Amino acid sequence: MHARSQDLQTKAQPVLGLFLGVCLAVLLTSFVAPKAWAQFDKTAWPAKVDTPKIEAIDLQGKAWTSAELTGKVVVLNFWATWCAPCKDELPTLQTLHDISDAQTVVLTINVREPAARAERYMQSTGMTFPVISDAKGELAKRWGVTVYPTTILIAPNGQARWRVVGDVDWSGPQANAWLADVRQNVSAANAASKPATPKR
Repeated sequence: MHARSQDLQTKAQPVLGLFLGVCLAVLLTSFVAPKAWAQFDKTAWPAKVDTPKIEAIDLQGKAWTSAELTGKVVVLNFWATWCAPCKDELPTLQTLHDISDAQTVVLTINVREPAARAERYMQSTGMTFPVISDAKGELAKRWGVTVYPTTILIAPNGQARWRVVGDVDWSGPQANAWLADVRQNVSAANAASKPATPKR
């Protein structure tokens, strides 16, 4: 009996070693693997909360208004240079800015930093999407933003649809599906609200 249990123990050791090895590999991979982009919380914009108006001038001197943005999907991102997740996310916003058609606008707001610091950061990284300076945090307060990064997805009718708190790969398929959904749902709603043409 004793010999048999020793025999089972001897056979089990390589299996146990393999199991522990796999567990260790999975654990190490989770630390060194590329970012999985799962650190965000996407919620619908509250139905009873009005969408704040956009009226601001970016670092390049271009004026942005809600009226001008009507008809476009707006990706409104709040960020800061001291925010590590923001810095992870910004290159994907640059990619989205580069590949988007004229119907999608990436517009970012740098919060609670001097405009010069945001400008230096943009120059050092080679990023070119529009940046509005919100040095006193007034715009962030108006939009109810307290965590960075936060991105608001605004539909072509000017209504905020989604609030995404945390960093996202804005160049990936998931974000692309969100933008398509914002665009299509508004189109469908507009079509449904049009009166039917009477038949003659």
